[in-house]
Amino acid sequence: MKLFIKYMKILLKSQLQYRTSFILICLVQFFVPFLVFSSIYFMFQRFTNIAGWSFYEVLLCFGIIHIDFSISQCFVRGFESFSNLIVNGDFDRILVRPRGTVIQVLGSRFEFTRVGRLIQSIIILIWAIINVSIDWNLLKAIILILMVISGIFVFTGIFILTATLCFWTIQGLEIGNIFTHGGREMAQYPLGIYKKWVKNFFTYIIPFGCVNYYPLMYLVNKDSFNILHIISPLFGILFIIPCLLIWKIGVRHYKSTGS
Repeated sequence: MKLFIKYMKILLKSQLQYRTSFILICLVQFFVPFLVFSSIYFMFQRFTNIAGWSFYEVLLCFGIIHIDFSISQCFVRGFESFSNLIVNGDFDRILVRPRGTVIQVLGSRFEFTRVGRLIQSIIILIWAIINVSIDWNLLKAIILILMVISGIFVFTGIFILTATLCFWTIQGLEIGNIFTHGGREMAQYPLGIYKKWVKNFFTYIIPFGCVNYYPLMYLVNKDSFNILHIISPLFGILFIIPCLLIWKIGVRHYKSTGS
């Protein structure tokens, strides 16, 4: 953890060397997702609900998923751009250092400018919480926090899986964007509005349903009491385990660039 924090301090200091550029990018990151939010807002001006989900219930999904994505992009950017380490031969140097590959790849790059997107997502989430009809208690507050944590782990796992493909393909594959950027766009709505096979795939294979659908059904009382809905965010957190195992397999099969 000390090494990770040291990486953060170094990269934050380097990015703040160009303060104007840093601030402008943060502002852009704040306003770009606003266009997506606007599309949701105007859609609900025409339709009162989507498959039984109200505007503020959808905003809960929107806020949580975009918070998760923003934090993941900030702190897991090293895996998202991992192909550059392979192409440049930098991963060879990582392998000979007396630290784990995961912590070194994580620390190779941070995108602190994503704080703009994060701030906007937090504002929308707070707005939704204030206006949505939920009988809040300690358990529901804990579940909401776990939903955020679970989403971070799910996006991190997807970034790790996408990076692992680079051991065989060298260059990063756009297929990873289907589950990162595409997953973000899809999971900003409750999965129940999609076809059954889509909901099942993004529950049992890529567990976005454990982040924003089943626990949300408990929060807004959309279904009868089900203990699985309450603990489902924990399954999303556990998604990181097979992703790390696959990463280790990829590292063992890595062929040096010879640089």
